[in-house]
Amino acid sequence: MLIHPIAPVFDDRSGILILGSFPSVRSREANFFYGHPQNRFWKVTSAVFEEETPDTVEKKKEFLLRNHIAVWDVIRSCDIEGSSDSSIRNVVPNDLSLILDKAPIHTIYVNGKTAYRYYTKYTEKMTGRPAVCLPSTSPANASWTLEKLICEWKCIRDERI
Repeated sequence: MLIHPIAPVFDDRSGILILGSFPSVRSREANFFYGHPQNRFWKVTSAVFEEETPDTVEKKKEFLLRNHIAVWDVIRSCDIEGSSDSSIRNVVPNDLSLILDKAPIHTIYVNGKTAYRYYTKYTEKMTGRPAVCLPSTSPANASWTLEKLICEWKCIRDERI
């Protein structure tokens, strides 16, 4: 059983929440979200907000907060083989009230179908709030080009406070 090692990023101005499923091996090693160099999350979100792609954990945190974005994951702990979403078992969800009680979140997005599946199965009942499923930025989602992802993810820019 692995326990989620990364604290959520948010502040009292965060208007949107983006949830992944569970950190990859590379993200766990980096101790920050979307740490795999092939994951396109930082390229996509920085393009959406017309900013340079942040390259350090500190710059990534600053980018998120400057753009009123909160980031965390649906799963608090689980059994997982490497980074394989399909191997996830024995899920315990994160308690999103940690963020939702402190930040003015008006829209919840999930990064990919796996996160969406676990959000709707475990978390939506607790929050009473639906989530919008965006296409995954994972390198495993190879059918989506960077340009196509940016186009789909532009909705987050329109949802900021």
